[in-house]
Amino acid sequence: MSGTAVTRRTMLGFIGASAALVAGTGTALAHGDPGRGRGPGLGDGPGVQPRSSSTVIPFDGPHQQGIITPGQAHLSFAALDLTTTSKAALIALMREWTTASRSLTAGRPVGRTGAVAGGPDAVPEDTGVGLDLPASGLTVTLGFGQSLFRTGSGADRFGLASQRPESFVDLPAFPGDRLDRAISHGDLCIQACADDPQVAHHAVRTLVRIAGDVARVRWTQSGFGKSPTAPPGTPRNLFGFKDGTANIGSDETTAHDRWVWVQPGDGPAWMTGGTYLAARRIEMTLEQWDEETLADQEQTFGRTKGNGAPLSGGDERTPPNFAARRVDGRPMIDPKSHVSLASPANNDGLRILRRGYNFLEGTDAEGMQVGGLFFIGFNRDLRTQFIPLQRRLSSSDALNEYLRYRSSAAFAIPPGVRSAGEYVGQGLLES
Repeated sequence: MSGTAVTRRTMLGFIGASAALVAGTGTALAHGDPGRGRGPGLGDGPGVQPRSSSTVIPFDGPHQQGIITPGQAHLSFAALDLTTTSKAALIALMREWTTASRSLTAGRPVGRTGAVAGGPDAVPEDTGVGLDLPASGLTVTLGFGQSLFRTGSGADRFGLASQRPESFVDLPAFPGDRLDRAISHGDLCIQACADDPQVAHHAVRTLVRIAGDVARVRWTQSGFGKSPTAPPGTPRNLFGFKDGTANIGSDETTAHDRWVWVQPGDGPAWMTGGTYLAARRIEMTLEQWDEETLADQEQTFGRTKGNGAPLSGGDERTPPNFAARRVDGRPMIDPKSHVSLASPANNDGLRILRRGYNFLEGTDAEGMQVGGLFFIGFNRDLRTQFIPLQRRLSSSDALNEYLRYRSSAAFAIPPGVRSAGEYVGQGLLES
């Protein structure tokens, strides 16, 4: 599929695909309870060492990269639709993607001849976009959409319907959703994260190129997180509030097993050690937000804007006191504030692992900024984690006045590969 399988249509489709596509959930914005440090997507945390540009994150392992990996500064994400009904072609694609991802994350060009050694009359196997650039902490995460198992018409394209886990359900339409199906869902997904945007882009572009005529881009999304040169501490979203105080930390192995990794007995064996990705795109009405008073902004979030402390007092890591009252008897933290509705304390301890990335994409026809947050959340079970939490938020969160939910997708992320002879998804495709 690499080399001669690349078509001009595929490449132009990727380059021209909109960079504004999957949408977010309120849980991505300013989670409400203190956690054990700052989790993936935030970059800091106990025991987390700063990355250098030469950092290589091993591709092989029991779990895929880019999940509990401390968050990198840049994201490139793509969802693809398969154009084949051949299971053999799908297997070949996943083999090539695995091999290429192993090279890319090691900071090496793909293919035997790379970008410059194939001869003047040969199409380069690598575009060369990543030449001279270090690995930059690149991770590549690959996943399968629900439509891989059964199409909307009920067709079982690849004979995999019986292997779809019960916990891998379609995301419902939530209150307030304004979804565009063209920028939702997908048969396959690629998440590339790196501390250099060109490195992340090169990874996705390369894998799309390898897909050739076997799969085409459905939608793409880019985003930016915390710069590796930024001072320690929780980063801020585009509303100016600290984002991710209570996220699951990179070192919380017990929480990973409880809330992130699929466990033996949860479903089909091929997903053990994997996880489920929920992706949504939140567009923020930034101009409207910027006209609100500081008091209104803080009441909407339930936290102070300066140091991120809950309105009940303390500092950023102080647990919110939802029983605290003002002199007039009103709650210090509004029950409809984002913190109150998202807090594990008010959701029977429920948690998800989220990797949020901001995005800015110019202005619309009225001169308003197009920006917001691309939400990615990892779950052991979508039915008991993301879906009930998002229902609660989308029904009552005061923050919804300033948010627009545009797209939605869910992907099964298989476990990692442990040797050069394996490929991502092998347990499913060869079951």
